[in-house]
Amino acid sequence: MKKLPSSFLVLSFLLLISCQDALECIINKHPELSNQALSSAQVDQFYSDTITAQIKNEPSDDNYNYYFSIEGALPSGMEFFIDYRTIIIEGTPLVSGTYKFTVRLTVEQADNYSDDCENTLNDCDGLCGDTTSQVYTLIVN
Repeated sequence: MKKLPSSFLVLSFLLLISCQDALECIINKHPELSNQALSSAQVDQFYSDTITAQIKNEPSDDNYNYYFSIEGALPSGMEFFIDYRTIIIEGTPLVSGTYKFTVRLTVEQADNYSDDCENTLNDCDGLCGDTTSQVYTLIVN
C-alpha cells in the first residue's frame, strides 16, 4: 500500500478547517500597538507623544476600523485623543509621578465584509486575532 504524501494530508486538513483561517494564522496577521517607551514629561511643561497601531503582516491595514480604550489614569492636566490609528497623549502635567495605563485595541474589517461569509470557522476579516493590549508607563518629573 502506498503512503499518502504529507503535503496531501496538510492540504486536506486546511480545506476542512477553512483554508483562509489557517493561512491567516500562518501568516500571523493580527493587530499590534507600538511598543516603544513613552518619552518622559516635566511638570508644568507641555507634553505630547503618540502610540500607533497597525495590523502586522497586512499591507492593507488602512482597510480596518480601529477601536481603542484606555484603562488607568493619566496625570492631571493630560488628555488623550484618537486620530484613526494613532493615540495622541498631550497636555501639561501638574503632578510628578509614574503613571501606568493599558491601551486595548480591537480591529474590524471596514470593507468587503459579508455576513454570508461568517460562520463558526471563518469570520472573513483576514486576521488570526482581532484584539490586543499593551501597558504603557508615563513618567512625569
